[in-house]
Amino acid sequence: METNNFILSIHREINWLQDVINAVISSYLQHEGADTHWTDLEIPEIEDENTPFTNTIRDLNLNTIERLALILAITPHIRPETLDIFFGQNKIYNRGFTEFGGVIDKGHSGFLPTGQTLLFLVTALDPEQYTPVISIFDNNHIFQQEQVISLENTEDYLPKHNGILNINYRWLQYFITGEMPALQHSITFPAQKITTNLDWEDVVLNPNVMDQIVELQRWLTHKDTLLQDWGLSKRLKPGYRAIFYGPPGTGKTLTVSLLGKSLGMDVYRVDLSMIISKYIGETEKNLSRIFDSAAHQNWILFFDEADALFGKRTQANSSNDRHANQQTAYLLQRIEDFPGFIILASNLRGNMDEAFSRRFQSIIGFNMPSVDERVRLWEKAFSDTCTLSPEIDIYQIAENYELAGGAIINVLRYCALAAIQRNDTVVQKQELLHGIRREFKKLNKTMSILQ
Repeated sequence: METNNFILSIHREINWLQDVINAVISSYLQHEGADTHWTDLEIPEIEDENTPFTNTIRDLNLNTIERLALILAITPHIRPETLDIFFGQNKIYNRGFTEFGGVIDKGHSGFLPTGQTLLFLVTALDPEQYTPVISIFDNNHIFQQEQVISLENTEDYLPKHNGILNINYRWLQYFITGEMPALQHSITFPAQKITTNLDWEDVVLNPNVMDQIVELQRWLTHKDTLLQDWGLSKRLKPGYRAIFYGPPGTGKTLTVSLLGKSLGMDVYRVDLSMIISKYIGETEKNLSRIFDSAAHQNWILFFDEADALFGKRTQANSSNDRHANQQTAYLLQRIEDFPGFIILASNLRGNMDEAFSRRFQSIIGFNMPSVDERVRLWEKAFSDTCTLSPEIDIYQIAENYELAGGAIINVLRYCALAAIQRNDTVVQKQELLHGIRREFKKLNKTMSILQ
């Protein structure tokens, strides 16, 4: 179906919204001849339409109030002049009508509806409809679960429903084009999807660690059966929280990626540089965007180098300390209430606040690989086109030089470039040792044993 038909179905809904606005305002202001209640207006028939917009109304089983909320959020993006009627002046006070809600932004000359605007349209003539309206913004409502529309945050001292009624840009694009855009890494969604081309056979993990990873897989595979069919939802929360700790390069990020790959779950790594703010309340607000977006998705939420957010609390000797501790308390509550799967990664377990550790079901240590594990890592790294010279004793290399898997991959990269520069595929011993020396230097390790 052509996209102009997609737009036409939205315009028909906006026409209905315009009639609703006119009917409510006329009745509210007691205009002469205003005798039509907005609920008596004919709502657009959608049964025979097949557009992204009408299909969504059917799929989500939206009632009249929910349809009104949806089209009110969409209208500023499609036909903003429809809402200009809300600029009318209250002649008694020579100012706009407070009850209309709405805001004007410096980047938009039109009227931006708020939660109050929706409340006015529905409750101005029927105050008893207040609860059905505000329930639209409850976390368990389909609009919030599917991230369709939302209320923008307001300052604490302002009424909550003064927040702008916002349509999620991905849903708007879907209604217009028929294609749902992928989530983009941005200030409004400070996380990035990560993937891997590797498989479990490419990973070398301690057997004890692998056993704990298998336990995570079992939970993710069978949680619905346990919680619903077995009735354990009375005793167990749906969320699962794990901490991966250990030196850099020991496989924490790769393991998270493989968990997602093997279970068909998207993995989103949170960008802490975009989350943490020096301004009071901003970090919590940024985190809220992440948790709200992920709450009803089949994702793994991954906080890498999590010490920056989940580190030990300090004594509240200053306002900054009190702010940091309030931030930690907020995180504790959001993590405990989060219904999905969260993994935190840290270089040292001791860096993590004990209050967080107590709330995590699994704490898995990724230690430096043993000699035998390092042998396997070296063999896997040089098992394709790029190979090691026969004179190189892999076991001796593994025994002499304690490196994690990530560092070994860095050595592979250096050696492969050195070999291809010689128009060869075989790595010589001096090239390998030089690559190892570079890694030791980065790690500030002693190089006295390198020969």
